[in-house]
Parts: sequence; structure tokens; C-alpha cells
Amino acid sequence: MNQHHFNGLLSSAATNARQRGFSLIEIALVLVIVGLALGGIMSAIGPQLENKKISDTQKTLEETKEALIGYAIINKRLPGPATIASNGLAVACANEVACTGLIPWATLGVPKLDAWAKVIRYSVTPAYVNADIPSSPPAATKTIRTRTGGVLVDEPPTVPVVVFSQGNANFGTTDSGGTIVNGAAPNNLDEISNNTGGTGGAAGTIFIRRAPSGAAVAGGEFDDLVVTLTNTILIARMAKAGAF
Repeated sequence: MNQHHFNGLLSSAATNARQRGFSLIEIALVLVIVGLALGGIMSAIGPQLENKKISDTQKTLEETKEALIGYAIINKRLPGPATIASNGLAVACANEVACTGLIPWATLGVPKLDAWAKVIRYSVTPAYVNADIPSSPPAATKTIRTRTGGVLVDEPPTVPVVVFSQGNANFGTTDSGGTIVNGAAPNNLDEISNNTGGTGGAAGTIFIRRAPSGAAVAGGEFDDLVVTLTNTILIARMAKAGAF
């Protein structure tokens, strides 16, 4: 091999090396760009997915309310809550605490879980479970509160039924019946109240419904979704169906 040919081979090898190096840099740049693009897409999609879960859960809660009305029309009373997540059967309940639990999904034939795979919660006035509901119904015992200017105020009237989801963060019951404890939001007082259905002598009777928020507002972090069934709607629907 002469010197000229040898020098040509060296030059060709160096050129190939430079080309290979440039190609790797290009690939790295492309990967970075793709990563940034995917990150932007995911940051845009994330809130949309969460909003869809909220919308889907709200729809499930409304459908559950309709199922409760249907149950009342047929049975002349409302079901008690379920106490076992795995079977979803309504049980008898004698007081406000016992009448606050899980949605009796099997009894009603409704979805068991919200969009975050938590069992939907349910609280009902005991008098509506333990006797036929008359056209002049007994007093409803569930008080709904909201926040106005950071202060808790009652939303009249009291209602016999509360159905709610505990949202994405904090508290809940898993599909298998496991307990989801409070997350990193120790000041989420309104969610804590909903988890217990009120505190002290009000246990099972007070529920909070308000706009979602972070931890920096009165009542703390909040993402519960709360739906109620009023006496007016329940009695009107039962009367229209000839239940009295």
C-alpha cells in the first residue's frame, strides 16, 4: 500500500467518524426536542384528563341519585348504606352515624366507584330508611354547608340524602375495601368534616359542598364532589309515580 492510498484511507475514516458523531448529536437533539414536546403535551392533557374524571364522577353521582328515587318509588323508603365494599348491599341503620357509609351499589344497581377508583359515599336520614315515606315526610337531617368569604354557612334546606365522591386527593375507600388515609393536607378541614360526616354530636349530619381549592384558602385543600336529594324532588317524584 503506497503512502498516498494510506493517507486516503485515514482521511476517509476521519470523515466517517465525524459523520457518525454528528449523527449521534442530531439524534440526541431530536430526542430532547421530542421529550420537551411530549412534556408540553402531557402538561396540557393532564388537566383535561382530570376535568373528564370530575365530569364522569358528577354524572355517576347524578345517576345514583336517580336510582335512589327509583328505589324509593318501588319500596316506599330509601336504602341504608353498605358497610362492606365488596358486596355493596344495603343494611339497616338506626342512627345518623350508622346511616352514613358506602353507596349500596349492588342493591341499587349503580356504579360502585368514582373516576379515581374510590367507593362512592352515602348518608341518609334514618327515618327515611326505617319506615315508609309519607307524602308529608319526616324532617330531613342532613345539613349542607358552603363557604362564603371563607366562613361556613348553611345551605337551606336540610336534605334526607347526600351522595358524594372524595375526589382525587385525600381520604376514601378502595375497591377492595381498604381505607385511604388523609394525604399531605393536614389543614383540609372541610374534607375531614366530610370524611366523618361532621364532628362531635353532629356526626353523620353535616357535609360541606364548595368549589375545589388548594390548601391556602379557608377550609384547606378540597376536591370532594357532593350531590344531594331534597325532600321537594323526592316527594314530587314519588307522587308523580303514584307511590302514595
